[in-house]
Amino acid sequence: MRLATGWAAGVLLLDQLSKYLVVHLMQLDRLGRIDVVPPWLNFRMAWNRGVNFGLFAGDANLTRWILIALAVVISVWVWIWIARKPSTPRVQASAGILIGGAMGNVIDRLLYGAVADFINMSLPGWRNPFSFNVADIAIFIGAIGLALFTGDKKPNKKH
Repeated sequence: MRLATGWAAGVLLLDQLSKYLVVHLMQLDRLGRIDVVPPWLNFRMAWNRGVNFGLFAGDANLTRWILIALAVVISVWVWIWIARKPSTPRVQASAGILIGGAMGNVIDRLLYGAVADFINMSLPGWRNPFSFNVADIAIFIGAIGLALFTGDKKPNKKH
C-alpha cells in the first residue's frame, strides 16, 4: 500500500501546487486567460461546479456536497478493494493516481465550492471550449490503469 500512498500523495501535491501557481500566483482567477503556447496550450479559468464539462451543475451547494461525498466514497472503495488482496505495482500505482486526483478535486470543492480547471488545449482553426486540471488527468489515467491492469495474474505480495 506504500506505493499507492506515494502516488496518491504525489498526484495530490502536484495538482494543488499547479492550481496555486496558475490560479493564485499567475492570477488566472483575475485575468481569466493566459496564452502559453497558442493555440496548443492555454490557461483558461473555469470554475466547474459539476462533473466533467460542467455536467450536473444544478443546485450548486447540494451538487457540491454530493460530489464531495461521491469522490470520497469511491476513493475509500478503491483503497479497500486494492488493500484486501495483493495487487501488482501497476494496480497500486493506478489506484493511487486515481485517489490523488479525486482528493485534489475534493479539496477544491471544500475550499472554493467548485473545481479549479485551467488547462485548455486547442488546435489551429479549432478552439476547445473546455478546461481541465492535473487532477482530472490523474483520475482518467488511474481509471484506465485499473481497467487495464486489474486482470494481472501475478500480484507482488511485498506491496
